[in-house]
Amino acid sequence: MAVDASDKLVLIDGSGYIFRAYHALPPMYSPDGTPVNAVFGFTKMLLKLIDDLAPHSVAVIFDAGRVTFRNDIYADYKANRTDPPDELVPQFDLVRQAAEAMSLPVIEMAGFEADDLIASYAKLARAEGRKTIIVSSDKDLMQLVNDDVEMLDPMKVRRIGHDEVIEKFGVTPDKVIDVQALAGDSTDNVPGVPGIGIKTAAELINQFGDLEALLAGAETIKQPKRRQNLIEFAEMARISRQLVALSDDVALPMPIDQLITPMRDRDRLVSFVTTHGFKSLATMLGAAPSANQASSAQSGGEAIAGKAGDDTGPQPIQPPQIEETHYQLVTNKSQLEDWVAKAYYQGFVAVDTETTSLSASLAELVGISMAIAPGKACYIPLRHQSKSASEGDLLSMPAEDEAIEQIDFDQAISMLKPLFEDQSVLKIGHNLKYDAHVLARPQNGGIRLAPVDDTMCMSYVLDAGRMQRHNMDVLADHWLGHQTIKYEDLCGKGKNQISFDSLSPSAALDYAAEDADITLRLWQMLKPRLAREGVASVYERLERPLIPILADMEAAGIQIDDALLRRLSNDFASRIASLEADIHQLADMSFNIASPKQLGEVLFDKLGLEGGKKSKTGAYATGADILEDLAANGVEIARKVLDFRQLAKLKSTYTDALVTSVHPETKRVHTSYSMVGASTGRLSSSDPNLQNIPIRTAEGRQIREAFIAKEGHSLISADYSQIELRLVAHVAGEASMLQAFSDGVDIHAQTAAEVFGIPLADMDSETRRRAKAINFGIIYGISAFGLARQLSIPRGEAQDYISAYFARFPGIRDYMEDTKAKAREDKFVETLFGRRIHIGDIATSNPNMRAFAERQAINAPIQGSAADIIKRAMMALPPALAQANMPVTMLLQVHDELIFEAPTAIAEEAASLIRQVMEGAHQPVITLDVPLIAEAGIAQSWALAH
Repeated sequence: MAVDASDKLVLIDGSGYIFRAYHALPPMYSPDGTPVNAVFGFTKMLLKLIDDLAPHSVAVIFDAGRVTFRNDIYADYKANRTDPPDELVPQFDLVRQAAEAMSLPVIEMAGFEADDLIASYAKLARAEGRKTIIVSSDKDLMQLVNDDVEMLDPMKVRRIGHDEVIEKFGVTPDKVIDVQALAGDSTDNVPGVPGIGIKTAAELINQFGDLEALLAGAETIKQPKRRQNLIEFAEMARISRQLVALSDDVALPMPIDQLITPMRDRDRLVSFVTTHGFKSLATMLGAAPSANQASSAQSGGEAIAGKAGDDTGPQPIQPPQIEETHYQLVTNKSQLEDWVAKAYYQGFVAVDTETTSLSASLAELVGISMAIAPGKACYIPLRHQSKSASEGDLLSMPAEDEAIEQIDFDQAISMLKPLFEDQSVLKIGHNLKYDAHVLARPQNGGIRLAPVDDTMCMSYVLDAGRMQRHNMDVLADHWLGHQTIKYEDLCGKGKNQISFDSLSPSAALDYAAEDADITLRLWQMLKPRLAREGVASVYERLERPLIPILADMEAAGIQIDDALLRRLSNDFASRIASLEADIHQLADMSFNIASPKQLGEVLFDKLGLEGGKKSKTGAYATGADILEDLAANGVEIARKVLDFRQLAKLKSTYTDALVTSVHPETKRVHTSYSMVGASTGRLSSSDPNLQNIPIRTAEGRQIREAFIAKEGHSLISADYSQIELRLVAHVAGEASMLQAFSDGVDIHAQTAAEVFGIPLADMDSETRRRAKAINFGIIYGISAFGLARQLSIPRGEAQDYISAYFARFPGIRDYMEDTKAKAREDKFVETLFGRRIHIGDIATSNPNMRAFAERQAINAPIQGSAADIIKRAMMALPPALAQANMPVTMLLQVHDELIFEAPTAIAEEAASLIRQVMEGAHQPVITLDVPLIAEAGIAQSWALAH
């Protein structure tokens, strides 16, 4: 912090720190089971603050209780505040103990709020000619700002002075009380004057000078309703002013000259942090953690103490008990103000959007739901449309002449946008990437949702492989025993399905509000598990930060050459027709080639080919493996069917579909990424799927030629070179492989030389190809049968190759055997970053299922570690490019490859930076024994850049 406090009085709003710390961190428990997340966050923040500021004088000031002298003025003051969470209550005393353990003066006084004590100390300091820094972001303290008093927002590390107060309230600090008196405060239940908000209040005070002058001249106000309210509620405005005005003449419990910053008692502080299991703080203070201290998991780089004595695994977390739900339809400004205020007060809110499309790039925002407690949620309709209800339509559709009661869209967004972008309020969602993308669209408010927590990603990190799906309906049923309302129940199915905006708001209420409510309940169950089960760091380092990155990539899209795609589609159609004619001629009959049943009958009954196997349905199997075996044995019709299928798939999935996927406004293609599509951590994409375009075929390269940069720009394709093989060499510790990668030697040629005993100088392409097949096959646990098919060699020869490979590289065999053994014991495997992939069938008695699970156990840590590394690169690249002042946009991720769009003039410089960031993305979390190499190409099209 660039703040000089060496000769100033620093007054710390301790109560404000408690709630921020509690909501910023997942649940944590001391060795005796006491919840301590707020205590940990408070202690860490306060230590850093004192070390950074090094103040001459300091005090940490707390609220002594909820009842103060203000309740004598207005009995309902703060009456609408909810009780603090159960897990926070025992931490109030502990945070005071934390401040005392730091040897800091701790001050509180019954009947007064912390703000009153701060105001009184600031006044005394000014009388002595001293300046004061108030460490808080509380708007109520802004009335104290003057030439001798400034505020410091500890979360944003932001100074709040005269200009910042004007920016916040529209008036100078000495008039803040008058503005607050008029506008009221729903959080503290300060009544104010109905119909007057902060902006209007500031205009009135600036016009009249102060509150009394305004009330005296209220009859001159031109607006009738405003004039009437000011006259009718004048006394309430005066009462409100008494409530918001801070008392600066409190008989303080400790003289100001005793607030000198004392020397820190290190032993006392170390004893406190070790007692409560704060391993990272103990280490920071230079103390070795005690032997009985609970083990730590990492969350965002900080240690989180686990629950002591937990030898049986994570304790089950019970779902919140809900006797009944309270869902409110929010249709006016006053109601929305109340919900926004409650969200600000508690520091977190669950959010969900209702839209017109599952495609975020096309979706129009229809409404927003919020939940602040289990069973307590609201729905804010924004764009429901009045439509005619013809006979047979759903009863929930409003009639054409039915007035739809909903808040004005622009007004609602102006109230929600500050909340949704406020860094001090956590926004919780399920698949929040979709909502972030939707809300970021200009027509939907241009909201940058942050910070966020995502229950879908939490479930994925906790239970990948253990649960196959992580959608809300499945999780609600599994964890809460709750059957959610289905979209089809409201909007119908098939051709009779109506859009969500066709529903009346009242019909949409329960469905929409339930989404936010269930999300909040799931969050309360899943978030505590992250730290307890040791995967908080995976969520905090690899998943949560990626949400806005992917939302931005989806919004950016990529330009395509639709004319080229149409030409390709026509060419594919012509070739498909030609192949169809050839196949019919070879079969000596016409039939539906796309029908597996008809194809099987032609191949194995009519033509009498060998290798036919019938399934339980009685039809022949005609999968790719069957056809490839036939083609390898010279069966021409099988080869042509394979070509037919490939072209048909390319035509339908890409050349046809991509043209229809072009966004009508952006003229670009916007894919959607799934963060939970593969158990290993890999991303998948859909609508359209851009990750499965063949790269090694001429047709696949032709399709990639259609992905182009916009005018004046180039595409940069950057990908990791043989990252999975490098990771295998690292985990296996194979010296010759490590040396080959270190020296930049062709690893496949090196493998061929090692396995087949052929000098590198005499290496031919076929031998290298076989070594390459073994290298990559080993990663996936390939069998002799699979390798024999891939290389078109006898199974015995393939087995000899594998045996020779393991004989030369015993470390790899050891890795594989050790991994399978550990997976059988733990029922999961881990990536280098701690991501867990659960392997359910690893100990099954079914040999086929067990063999598949073993192959999965071998490959998952390698593929998952590669996925984790590129995710870290994706998170590091946007800020690195921005810091270098390079207007470069990350567009696509395709497994180990990233695609960027950059101005052509800086493309070379950008590519160099991209490579540098990618090659160091794993650091400092892990250190590898092999170098990571990223290669980059620059061109107008994806095909040429790769």
